[in-house]
Amino acid sequence: MQVLILGAGYSGKAIGQEFLPLAETVTGTTRSPEKTKALRDSGLEAVIFDGSEISPELASVMARATHLVQSIAPGRDGDPLMRPNALPLRALMPKLQWVAYLSTVGVYGDHGGAWVDEDTPCKPVSVRSVERVEAEEAWLAFGRDSDIPVSVLRLSGIYGPGRNGLCNLAEGTARRLVKPNQVFNRIRVEDIAAATLFLAERNLGGIYNITDHEPAPPQDVVAEAARLMGIDPPPEIAFETAELSPMARSFYGENKRVSNRKIRDLGFAFRFPDYRISLGQLWQSGNWRG
Repeated sequence: MQVLILGAGYSGKAIGQEFLPLAETVTGTTRSPEKTKALRDSGLEAVIFDGSEISPELASVMARATHLVQSIAPGRDGDPLMRPNALPLRALMPKLQWVAYLSTVGVYGDHGGAWVDEDTPCKPVSVRSVERVEAEEAWLAFGRDSDIPVSVLRLSGIYGPGRNGLCNLAEGTARRLVKPNQVFNRIRVEDIAAATLFLAERNLGGIYNITDHEPAPPQDVVAEAARLMGIDPPPEIAFETAELSPMARSFYGENKRVSNRKIRDLGFAFRFPDYRISLGQLWQSGNWRG
């Protein structure tokens, strides 16, 4: 198994590390030369990719790769490997056997707090979610045309070591915003990595929600983190009067409960099925700072 992670950031690097024991090589890309050392220190090989120009070094890695994880967000021009002017992927990656595309549960849009699953029609609200739907469709079409399994992983709010409510409280940035009946799903980065390997080992394609079992009000998560730390939680702030960036406010315009039953029915077990178990593990292990 020769693995290439396009966009080895927070999630991509964790996925790469999950594949390391089974793969001959795992290579991750980054836009920043300064970040290549961190990738190499984590055990991954590192290559620069700015999202547009494929260097000879990256082309060499692509030519030998059997498994691809695409973690780079699309822009207005679409997915970097699916743009009309992009080189044909089959020519770039002749040995490719399996693909994972990391997407978002934002593609479902707003469902008024109702449950959604992989068969729920997408009705994206934000421009970034519309771009994600287009990228998903492009990758799934590539899979059908090439007879290569493409797994689309729809991820909920990502957190884990170094990026969680405990860190926010310690840094003084945590807020308890309250919008009646609002819930969000979340996902630990380690479960993203494990789910990706699970699908790769079984050579599975299709769409999968990679999310925890318990959609919950965001203020409850902050309160639980404060309880674990033995401190008072920040005061509740009404959503209507809160000062938020347009992007942050847009997240609250989508309210849904996302089911993960499809991948669980295949036999995948989430290590961190809800925020209480997850935050408790981060606090007790001392790994919450990363």
